[in-house]
This record gives sequence, structure tokens and C-alpha cells, in this order.
Amino acid sequence: MAGFGRRAVLGAMLATPALATTDYPSRAVRLIVGYPAGGSTDLVARLLAERLFRAWGQPVTVENRGGAAGTLGADLVAKSAPDGYTLLIGASAEMAIARAVMRTIPYQPEDFAPVALLTEQPFLVLVNAALPVRSLAELVALAREQPGRLNYASHGTGTANHLLTELLRVETGTAVTHVPYRGGGPAMTDLVSGQVQMLLDVIPSALPHILSGRVRALALCRATRSATLAEVPTTVEAGFPFLAGSTWSTLVAPARTPEPVLARIGGSVQAAVRETLTGAFRERGLEPLGGDAAAARAFIAAEQAKWQRIAARTGVQPE
Repeated sequence: MAGFGRRAVLGAMLATPALATTDYPSRAVRLIVGYPAGGSTDLVARLLAERLFRAWGQPVTVENRGGAAGTLGADLVAKSAPDGYTLLIGASAEMAIARAVMRTIPYQPEDFAPVALLTEQPFLVLVNAALPVRSLAELVALAREQPGRLNYASHGTGTANHLLTELLRVETGTAVTHVPYRGGGPAMTDLVSGQVQMLLDVIPSALPHILSGRVRALALCRATRSATLAEVPTTVEAGFPFLAGSTWSTLVAPARTPEPVLARIGGSVQAAVRETLTGAFRERGLEPLGGDAAAARAFIAAEQAKWQRIAARTGVQPE
């Protein structure tokens, strides 16, 4: 009996961590965004937070930790307790590009546990409406005729739209000046006001300003047109097939988060995408990806390889 009693106590002790996860979440959950409010990653986070609050009955708060091309927010999550209460809405910059363009980053891919794929957003080539160009070819011609005149904004050094614009510069032999911002919101504000003349950004951020006439969309950076802006040609149609790329969002947790917690989060996210988020994303120009933890892991790995190639071609040096 004594031996049985000891085994029972030991078994109960070993089972406690797993059992403790079954009530997740029992308090507020934080969704960290590595960019200021107003950009597409922030929009995805807020839509997801609302749906998870409905599913869980616990507060789900969005915290914007902008800076260093999203890596400040990512580092916060990487170093958080692996309990599921601090999660990251990861974007291409901090999840795939940082290793290609920064000398050191304070975290590694293995510091995260992918949970789900969320959205993908191809970039648009945008200009301030006062710029006298109506096509991507005209923009390139103007940049060649007046080297150094045009300033282009990015969401920060080492972000996807920085590398893609550098790819356009290298492939076309033009001279344009990079002006990095701390996120999509501030960059778009200065494009609208004319402080910068050019920006690659995504449909959700750009659409209100396109419709108002303050920003002009010249091309969509992929092979097929968008249903939201069907009149905008693609970069393939415009004669610049190399200029293809997007930003994206994925949900990740700190590594070593218990599997039952990851399963609970992933199941809730997949249900939200199926039931309401697909429509909510599309209404705002976001393209739902959907996908479980395995799909997210494979997608991130493929994107890391892609952006390594682009960084090498553009000569963007690690900082």
C-alpha cells in the first residue's frame, strides 16, 4: 500500500502542470504587436483580440511595442513566461527578414512556437497624388531623370517594404532616398502629406487614402490582381515581374509553452477564422491564409529563405 501511495502522489505531481492548463485562459491575455497602431498588423491583432475575447470570456488586450522593425515586440514575447498569456502577432520583418539584415537580433526562430497563420497582404506601389506619374514605368522614368529627388518611406529599416523598394531601385538602376519610419501608420501619414513621395504598403492601410484621391496606386506586387482594387495592374502586367512580395501575419507563442495551451489557442483561432474572421479580413482588404501550427512553421521557413535571397540581391547590409 505504501508503495502504491507513493506512486499515486508522484503521478498526481507529474500530472499537475498538464491539468493546470485545462482552465486556460483564466486571466487577461496580451497580444503584442511590434508596430505602432494604425498599420495592417495592428488591424489583424485587434480583429483577432475581439474574437478571442468572445470565445474565452477573458480580456485580450493589444499592446503596440514599435521599433527596430518589429524586433522589440518579438523580443518581449520571446523572453516572456511560456504560459500562453503573452503572444505575438508576428509579421514578415521580425519573423523572416531580421536574420538577413541585422548583425544581431536578441532572439532566434526556435524561441517561438508557431500557433497559426492569419493573413497575407501583397504590397501596392503608392505615390503621393501630386507626383506627376500614372504608372510604375512613369515612376521609374522620373526617378531616372531626376536622381535623388524622390524619397521613399518604409515601415523601418529591414522591413519587407524597405527590401522590396531597394530591389526596385537595384533592378531599375534608379537613385531614390530611403526614409525609415517606426511603422506603417507614420509612413502613410507622411506619404499623404507629401513629406515623402513613394511608399510600398498594403491595401488595408492604403485604401482610404486611395479612395480620397490623396494617394495613387500604381501597381500591385504580385501576378494576379486584387478583387478590392481590380483596376490596379500587377507588377507583372506593368513589366516588373521581379517586384513581388507581401507582408503577412502569424500568431506565435514563446517556446516551451505547454502543448495543451498551444492547442487551446490554435483551436480558438482556427474556429474564429472559419466562423467570422475570413469575412472580416476580406472586408478590409486582408487576405486570409488560415493554417495550423505546422503550416505556420513551414511558411515562416520558406519566407526566411526568400528574404535572404532578396537581401543578398539588394546589398542591404546587416545593422
